[in-house]
Amino acid sequence: MNSKKIIRTLCLIGLIANSILALTPNSDFEVTRVAENVYSIVSPSFGLPTPENKGWNSNSHFVVTKTGVLLFDTGSSEAIGNKIKSAIKTVTDQPVRWVINSHSHADHWLGNAAFADTVTEIITSNQALAVMKKYGEEDVKFYSKVTKGTIGPTRLVYPTSLLGQGQKRNFGGVDVEFIFANDGHSPGDVLMWLPKEKIIFGGDVLSSDWMPVITGHGNVPNLIKTLYTIAELNPTIVLTGHGGATTAESVKRDADLLSSVWKQVQTDHGNGQTPEETLLTVKAKLEPKYGSLYKDFVPEIERHVKLMYTLQRA
Repeated sequence: MNSKKIIRTLCLIGLIANSILALTPNSDFEVTRVAENVYSIVSPSFGLPTPENKGWNSNSHFVVTKTGVLLFDTGSSEAIGNKIKSAIKTVTDQPVRWVINSHSHADHWLGNAAFADTVTEIITSNQALAVMKKYGEEDVKFYSKVTKGTIGPTRLVYPTSLLGQGQKRNFGGVDVEFIFANDGHSPGDVLMWLPKEKIIFGGDVLSSDWMPVITGHGNVPNLIKTLYTIAELNPTIVLTGHGGATTAESVKRDADLLSSVWKQVQTDHGNGQTPEETLLTVKAKLEPKYGSLYKDFVPEIERHVKLMYTLQRA
């Protein structure tokens, strides 16, 4: 396997290091009301898809409108998508009419097929769609392998509508604005903002319990800029791709952390220091403030420093 495919595989599963920290798998797709007509289905697992969690390691969120359901992310298989579909039916008889795929990582869009019978649009960015088409079949095989087939068969159903930067829509009477992260986490990341409700749906661009998710094919400076932009919107509710709902304070926290690490890496890399030396400096400076704020600070701060060094040479 060449280096590009290795990076791609690591990005597919999110943070491999966190697989040992994953919460106990739970087969119940429980719906949580976060605001009027806005709901979340939060996965209890984070990290590597396994036979135990059957590949379910990411969140989905949905909005019940006057004319149908707007769903943000569909999970990592057709079977998971069908469970999300059944969970939605516990709170509304409205069918899913629109799907937003936040980005191209397998755990956020391979469930699209479960909604093919009711959707009028599956929506994402041009960049995300290109990656989906390039790696979709490989993603299905990978998830089937690491879950030992418990993920079940999955048909590839790609997005049908593409978003432009700053585009605004109205879905069943609900005003929605779309924000691009400019490849902050991965190519073509899309966030969804409900301006009246002041709720942001972030996919993997936004975090809560876990450290910010940076990848080898993301753009860290653009991720930092996006996080500060979202914090300035002052959302009352922040819905993430993994972990529970959070607030604007967490978004600012993540931006400050990433900014500090990125600046230290840039300085030390320019001065010829090693990643190991930088890691010691970063931990000494930041662990007292941030160590207790994340479930995975120690393993992830090491990965962040090493990956940021790699990105300096890219």
